Amino acid sequence: MKTYNKIALSALGVIVFLLAWEAVARSGVVPARLLPSPSAVPAAFLTEFKSGIWQAMVLASLSHYLVGLSLGTFLGVSFGTAAALWGKWDAFQAWVVRMLRPIPAIAWIPFAIIWFGVSEGAASFLISLTVFWINYYASYAAVRGVDKDLIELGYAFGQGGLIPRLFKIILPGALPGILSGVRAGLGQGWMTVVAAELFGISGLGMRMMEASGLLATHIVVLYMVTIALLYGVSDFLFMQVQSRVLSWQR
Repeated sequence: MKTYNKIALSALGVIVFLLAWEAVARSGVVPARLLPSPSAVPAAFLTEFKSGIWQAMVLASLSHYLVGLSLGTFLGVSFGTAAALWGKWDAFQAWVVRMLRPIPAIAWIPFAIIWFGVSEGAASFLISLTVFWINYYASYAAVRGVDKDLIELGYAFGQGGLIPRLFKIILPGALPGILSGVRAGLGQGWMTVVAAELFGISGLGMRMMEASGLLATHIVVLYMVTIALLYGVSDFLFMQVQSRVLSWQR
């Protein structure tokens, strides 16, 4: 299917979804305060924007999102790559990983508050935990999946040392898989932003909780849409970077 056909179908799907939502909201089947219509969102945005609340919440969430994303991505890629390269290290930390991995980030909220207080540091810590595991496993699988023949070829051409082998053979070969993990972490990071802010840290999640307490559901929907748009923009930008980085594959 051609690119413009895909774009047209995607746009049509969004339009149909919004029209169906608007129809249900206006039908009266569900009370307006429980299900606001999409047409109520622009007015809510103007109100929040003029008061400066929207900008403040977006900037607050972006600050700890970017810190958590950067930290979780770097550590996840580093530890995942190390575990894939060195069998002894892989065996040493294998059961620690198995014990810690099933614990969701929100389960660490009490410790985040104790260690960092109700602060952006606590939110960044929770976001980095989520992003870490995604990148750890993606990098581990990508590095382990590098063609062994390429590594043997590297030895034959004098690239058997750790540093040359890592940067000239392993990482380039594993890069598509690693970047897939980074991209997945972008989305999961935004999902964790809301959970991280529910206990009083300034940002989109906190504003959503404040609005839900007042049954201002149109405000809640506004910030849900805001999160979706922020993810959409970040994902689009990342895909542009990824296409350039992996241009050698074409």
